[in-house]
Amino acid sequence: MEGALIARDRVGIQDFVLLDAHNSETAFLDNLKKRFTEDLIYTYIGTLLISVNPYKELDIYTKKQMDLYMGVNFFELPPHIYALADNVYHTMLSEANNNFILISGESGAGKTEASKKILQYYAVSCPSSTLLDTVRDRMLMSNPVLEAFGNAKTMKNDNSSRFGKYMDIQFDCQGDAVGGHILSYLLEKSRVVHQNHGERNFHIFYQLVEGGEEDLLRHLGLEKDTKRYSYLVQGECSNVSSINDKNDWKTVKNALSVIDFDANDIEHLFGIIASVLHLGNVHFDGDTKGYATLNTNAALRWVSKLLGIHVQVLHEALTFRKIEAKSEEVLSPFTVDHAIYARDALAKAIYGRAFTWLVNRINESLENKDSGRKTVIGLLDIYGFEVFSVNSFEQFCINYCNEKLQQLFIQLTLKAEQEEYEAEGIGWEPVQFFNNKIICDLVEEKHRGIISVLDEECMRPGDATDLTFLDKLEEKMGNHPHFVTYKLADKKTRKSLERGDFRLLHYAGEVTYCVVGFIDKNNDLLYKNIKDVMRLSKNPIIQQCFPATEGDSRRRPETVATQFKNSLLRLTEILTAKEAWYVRCLKSNDNKQPGKFDEVLVRHQVKYLGLMEHLRVRRAGFAYRRRYEVFLKRYKALCPATWPHWKGVPSDGVEKLVQHLGYQPDEYKMGKTKIFIRYARTLFATEDAFEICKHELATRIQAKYKGYRAKGEFRKQKEAATKIETCWRGVQARKERDRRAWAVKIIKQFIKGYITRREAKTTDNSEYLAFVRQSYLNRLKDNLPKTVLDKITWLTPPPVMTETSEILRQLHTRMMVRKYVRGITPQKKAQLQQKVVTSGIFKGKKDSYPSSIAVPFVDTRISASLSNLGDSVMILHVALNDPKQKGDMILQCDHLFEALTKLAMIANKQNNIKVVQGSIKFEIQAGKEGGVDFSVGQEPMIYKGKNGHLMVVSDYFHIFA
Repeated sequence: MEGALIARDRVGIQDFVLLDAHNSETAFLDNLKKRFTEDLIYTYIGTLLISVNPYKELDIYTKKQMDLYMGVNFFELPPHIYALADNVYHTMLSEANNNFILISGESGAGKTEASKKILQYYAVSCPSSTLLDTVRDRMLMSNPVLEAFGNAKTMKNDNSSRFGKYMDIQFDCQGDAVGGHILSYLLEKSRVVHQNHGERNFHIFYQLVEGGEEDLLRHLGLEKDTKRYSYLVQGECSNVSSINDKNDWKTVKNALSVIDFDANDIEHLFGIIASVLHLGNVHFDGDTKGYATLNTNAALRWVSKLLGIHVQVLHEALTFRKIEAKSEEVLSPFTVDHAIYARDALAKAIYGRAFTWLVNRINESLENKDSGRKTVIGLLDIYGFEVFSVNSFEQFCINYCNEKLQQLFIQLTLKAEQEEYEAEGIGWEPVQFFNNKIICDLVEEKHRGIISVLDEECMRPGDATDLTFLDKLEEKMGNHPHFVTYKLADKKTRKSLERGDFRLLHYAGEVTYCVVGFIDKNNDLLYKNIKDVMRLSKNPIIQQCFPATEGDSRRRPETVATQFKNSLLRLTEILTAKEAWYVRCLKSNDNKQPGKFDEVLVRHQVKYLGLMEHLRVRRAGFAYRRRYEVFLKRYKALCPATWPHWKGVPSDGVEKLVQHLGYQPDEYKMGKTKIFIRYARTLFATEDAFEICKHELATRIQAKYKGYRAKGEFRKQKEAATKIETCWRGVQARKERDRRAWAVKIIKQFIKGYITRREAKTTDNSEYLAFVRQSYLNRLKDNLPKTVLDKITWLTPPPVMTETSEILRQLHTRMMVRKYVRGITPQKKAQLQQKVVTSGIFKGKKDSYPSSIAVPFVDTRISASLSNLGDSVMILHVALNDPKQKGDMILQCDHLFEALTKLAMIANKQNNIKVVQGSIKFEIQAGKEGGVDFSVGQEPMIYKGKNGHLMVVSDYFHIFA
């Protein structure tokens, strides 16, 4: 409910108890529809769970979802079938009592699926071990087996349960699932031999024919074609798109092996199923006297083989009735109709008893033989209220069952509410509701009810028929407000009734029943001689289904209706001894269309399931009730006196809290252990205040928590730093101690070695001398001469290294010489050669020569430029190092080519002569530039131009000569 309060605006109210307009059916439906359109198919009425079938897959049944709901408060999370299953389980553990879950609703509303989901939840959530896993696997696998043998396609549901099932799951004191037990009710055996149009026989027949292996079918005498068998084609819909018989066959075979059926059991069981199909293909003809004869023995021979009964014995049992007259037995031949009745009765009896054997066999595999104390959770998956176009004896029994369960539901709900109010000391306010006891009495009352009248007609001598049964009903119940027939009805009502019909006004609405078949189906008699024949069977399952002791009793067996009524009474006793929980399943529409919400259909179901009555009972004047501890824990932050901790009695804390919130006296009551709040709006106001307060608290808590975390982190870091410092100081101290001890030892050795250094090599001075050598070599390494000419840098060696030092010095000198020689470039080599020549010319002759030795020669290369014309002028360019020096030299030479060629050859610098077109620039002095301009004229001349350049003119003759 707490989760419902938060999400109420977006997806409606998650618990109908909190609806303000709680008496409004329209508001109830609007809330259901709002949630349905959001794919929220579950809603609560207190602890009752409403489930609306969405007719599509929803991703809400995963392992993650199961984990989410395990051990969580019932109202803490959104409504879900897992929440109900978990709450039932933990209630059973904490209170050590028995519980049951009643799953009800129309055919196709999702009851079987709900039952599966609960079983799957317990299979995952309960403790696990090899033994427990085996038990859980068998419980889960019992579902597909029972569905195959007990479910069928009807007009309203492709997987309709045609029997009622109650399963007890047994738990030990630790909460482990240790066993189980199944009770079945009123299998619709008539479906074996007849199906209405659009319906099918039980699933197992189609699974066997469509999915059975070739060898198995050959052994059973079957063909892979359902149309070959009379019992499978009457509904004319053998194939259904939503059903995969081949896959379901594999599931059933696997499930049978898990439930511990051995190969022989499975072989004999399917032999029985095949024998029923063959029985349906046994056809009779009439002889001249109208007596039945068999037109072919092929099908009967297969029945004979599969049941292990001689074919002639079977032939006689199906065509003759054995009558005991005094001490003699007389065979009376059947008419064709009697033979067909006997054949169909045998088929129904074989299948019905085999189904009972199957349930008992499953119970044996689930049985827990430990005598220790066990508690149980019961699952009641019972047929839903049914209304077809033609309603027969089966619908009458099913709808009577729903009436009985509705009566129990109201009683248990009222009782539980009254007991809670009385236990809490709260005054009970009477709730108006429809008590359907009048309808239950109409059906089951002794000597006056419909079942009693039907039994009387079945047992009285004479020609009792379905119509005489109807006459008796009209005679005894003519004035009953919930009963009407064609004869008793007014003119308007008669238009909707046939003469062979009677109509009951059920709690869920009017249902018209056709009496045809009521007598036969209620008797469900099998001729004695046929029973005797079945006891001759060699099939071990048939032997158990038709025990020899059965024939000893001369007492007439109970009718089907009486057996069913008595089994319902026993079921009622079982359920009233347990704590009740409810799942109400609703169909959203009749067409199984996803997303469609048929309000008229849903309104009808809400009415006949008594949901509005349950809501009124559940509220009984108070919309909300919670234990003081839970209420205080959730809302204590709203009152300064209760926040953050209330140290007194919880009820006193709640009183303080509600007074602080301003609750009026008529808005709440204080029970012994719970607070009762009358109006949903009061709770909503409290929840809204809590939502606002929660954000403020979150901010404060975050701040406190961050401070707490920061302080804690600081303390951790400080402690860690202290530990690290301590450890580091210890390490350093130990290292310092070891270093000093080593130093003392070394110093002693050094002193002793120094004293004996000049003596012969001994142990005492060897390390000292080695140190001296190493020390000298290390110092020498850092102070080596850089040039060959350096004669003073070499370190003076100690006496012990004198010889070594000299060798090293020579090696080093040779290395420097080699390194120097290898590093001389061709240019430097040429310069050195020039230095040698210079030395020969000037050494000892010129005073400035010694100072020039170390100075590299200046590059004094001369280059020459001349024009491309016919003049005889050339310019010699020289490098200038001093600004005062004269610059380039301009020469005129008649033998220009010879002069330049001689210079180039002497200097070996042919590339230094450049022929220029136009003008040539030259340096007069360093930094002062001049120019010579060359041109062509009539006469050669040289003069200074206006621009300051030297103008050289060549004549045309030199150009064209």
